[in-house]
Amino acid sequence: MPDVCLPAPNTMFAILPFSDAEVSIALQLAEHLCCVCLPVMSPRDVSEYEQVLWIHPEGLAIQQTGQKAPGPVRVDFLQGAQAHRRLFGGGAGQSVAKAIGIKGKRRPTVLDATAGLGRDSFVLASLGCEVQMFERNPWVAALLADGMKRAAEDPEVGPIIDRMKLFQQDGKDYLTSLTAQSQALNADVIYLDPMFPHSDKSAEVKKDMKAFRTLVGADEDSAELLAAAVAANPCRIVVKRARKAPAIEGVVPSMVLEGKSGRFDIYTFRALPD
Repeated sequence: MPDVCLPAPNTMFAILPFSDAEVSIALQLAEHLCCVCLPVMSPRDVSEYEQVLWIHPEGLAIQQTGQKAPGPVRVDFLQGAQAHRRLFGGGAGQSVAKAIGIKGKRRPTVLDATAGLGRDSFVLASLGCEVQMFERNPWVAALLADGMKRAAEDPEVGPIIDRMKLFQQDGKDYLTSLTAQSQALNADVIYLDPMFPHSDKSAEVKKDMKAFRTLVGADEDSAELLAAAVAANPCRIVVKRARKAPAIEGVVPSMVLEGKSGRFDIYTFRALPD
C-alpha cells in the first residue's frame, strides 16, 4: 500500500490486536495508518476510541467499542450475503448488471471510483467484468484488501478476485489526473456510489453500514467526482443512489433504473463496445 496517513492525532479510531500473535501485524498497520496500536484487550473494554480496526484471526474487521456494541464488520466474499448473492442473486438480471450494460456476451470494463467494501464490484466481477477499484480511505482499503486476499485462496472465488484490481487512491484525483495529462481512460464504464448523508433516525440502519458511515462520513465532493468522471470520457457513468436521494448536481442523467430500495442514475455518452 502507498504511504497514506490519516489526520493525526486520530481520536476516533485505533488498531487492536486480537491476541499476542497479531501484535506484530497490528504495529505495522498502525504505523501505516498513523494511529495508535492498543494492547491486547476486548473491544468492549476500550473507552478512548469509538471504533477499532481489529486484527482478528478470522480477518481484519471494523469493531465498535463499548459494552453494547454490535459484532465486527469485515469484508467476506466467501460466506454470508456476498456468497448468497453470487449464488442466488439473479446473475445478469440484477439491477446493477443492467445499469452497467451487461447483455448477452457483452461484459464492459468498469472503473469503480468509490469501491467501499467492494460489494458491487464483486458482483460485476462474478459476472465476468474486469473491475478497477479505487478507495481513498486507507482503513476501508485495508479491509477490502484483506477480504480479497482471503477470497483469492478459494478455488471457486479466486478467479473472480483475479478480475478485481484495488488501488488505495482517491478515484476523483485519479480521474482528474487522466484528464490533466490527456491520458485515455482504461474502462468502458465509471461506477460511482458516493456516501449520501442519511439520518439514522429515519430508518433502521444495518450495523455494517452504520459502522461504515462512522468510518468514512458523507462524500461532500460528489459533484466534483461526477464532473471528473464526465471529463474522463467514458462510454457510460452509473451512479448508485438511495431511492429518494436527489441526483448529483451537474449533468442530468440520461435514464434512471429504479429498484425497491435504491436506483441507478445512468449517463450515456456513446455505445458500449460488444
